[in-house]
Amino acid sequence: MKRIEIKNLLERRDYNAQINVKGWVRTKRGSKNVAFIALNDGSTINNIQIVVDRNDNNADLLENINTGASLSVDGILVESTGTGQAVEVNATNIEILGKAHPDEYPIQPKKHTLEFLREKAHLRFRTNTFAAITRIRHSMIFAIHKFFNDRGFYNIHSPIITGSDAEGAGEMFQVTTLDLDNIPRTEEGEINYKKDFFGKIANLTVSGQLEAELAALALSKVYTFGPTFRAENSNTSRHLAEFWMIEPEVAFNDIHDNMDLAEDMLKFVIQYALDNCMDDLLFLSNRLQEEEKNKKADERSMELIEKLKFVLENPFERVSYTEAIDILRNSKPNKKKKFDYIIEGWGADLQSEHERYLVEKHFKKPVILTDYPKEIKAFYMKQNDDGKTVRAMDVLFPQIGEIIGGSQREENYEKLSKRMAEMEIPEESMWWFLETRKFGTVPHAGYGLGFERLMLFVTGMGNIRDVIAFPRTPLNLEF
Repeated sequence: MKRIEIKNLLERRDYNAQINVKGWVRTKRGSKNVAFIALNDGSTINNIQIVVDRNDNNADLLENINTGASLSVDGILVESTGTGQAVEVNATNIEILGKAHPDEYPIQPKKHTLEFLREKAHLRFRTNTFAAITRIRHSMIFAIHKFFNDRGFYNIHSPIITGSDAEGAGEMFQVTTLDLDNIPRTEEGEINYKKDFFGKIANLTVSGQLEAELAALALSKVYTFGPTFRAENSNTSRHLAEFWMIEPEVAFNDIHDNMDLAEDMLKFVIQYALDNCMDDLLFLSNRLQEEEKNKKADERSMELIEKLKFVLENPFERVSYTEAIDILRNSKPNKKKKFDYIIEGWGADLQSEHERYLVEKHFKKPVILTDYPKEIKAFYMKQNDDGKTVRAMDVLFPQIGEIIGGSQREENYEKLSKRMAEMEIPEESMWWFLETRKFGTVPHAGYGLGFERLMLFVTGMGNIRDVIAFPRTPLNLEF
């Protein structure tokens, strides 16, 4: 008999049909005469209830069915007489596919801390929380590809191993095949990278943007969606060493087109989540409310569904960095020194607390900040005529702060070359990037969306390590 997924089975009403269902046991309970098994196969957050008559023939079988065991169940689909489900299965035959010893299986039907589950990342998919996050993550991946595909973008696979540092930050993982016990050296005693695989220093990429720009200057509309890496020794709830980035680049777009694209994309994927992931979102919303029930009202997070609709229902406020600094400098938290980072004046690099104040307290809607000081932004951003600012844009969301960073790109060869020299970025390793400004250059713009940052927002989770299957952080490479 062909297996039926539980998601589909729960929607059926053809009572008395013979069916086969497979999955993992979430709970087993019962009485002297009957046992009830909650079975889940990952297709939905909801379980199917398996009803088993206790008799001499299956006593030993039931004894070996514990939480975590995998089963194949043949049975009859019937209308449920209990609450919480419309249908259930009266079992006619059960096969144990894999046992789970109750004294050894760590994911028991009780509340586990997120910290504990990170140590059991190989099994945490079995929990409602991480199964829900995984399904939502898949839906967000699909929604992003759909958004760009429907608008005529081409997906570009940018390189993972690179010889350039897109951000100029230097926090990169080095890739080498050199024998670390016998490193070849030059006559001057320096490491001889000519003996390495690529003949030069190679790193894992921090961004696919620069390569996407090259493609956009021929195909007009492209985007990358790939893994990126940053060797930042940070153990905060917002940083990973390995994460995924979405980076569109569009020829002929200016900063205003860029803001429109970012707002449209975010609203599209959030609407997709509400349309396709409601069961999982409701579960995560209830989980968050339960977790924060002892907090003061003004310390609790916005209810998850309400927060997602907040983004959909409000046009994003577009504000210059200079305006934002004035607002923050004159704000009560700043004057009363409630901010951890006091805003003294123009030129300050905004922190998450400042971004959230603008979104949650002042404008009460998502905000796009533009025209930042060039000194705190990357070399490739379009320089404004004032000589002080660049056409940068950051999209700020409630509870999370910056979710997107982008800019109009500098297309002028002389200006870009001069800026690279000022920031000590060697032209010899970036000649190809500069050369595109010599051959048919055009205005163009793009941005980067950290996918895990989006997942934090959509799921309401508080730690970025809980929205990626196997988080990579300092001293953490277990799985």
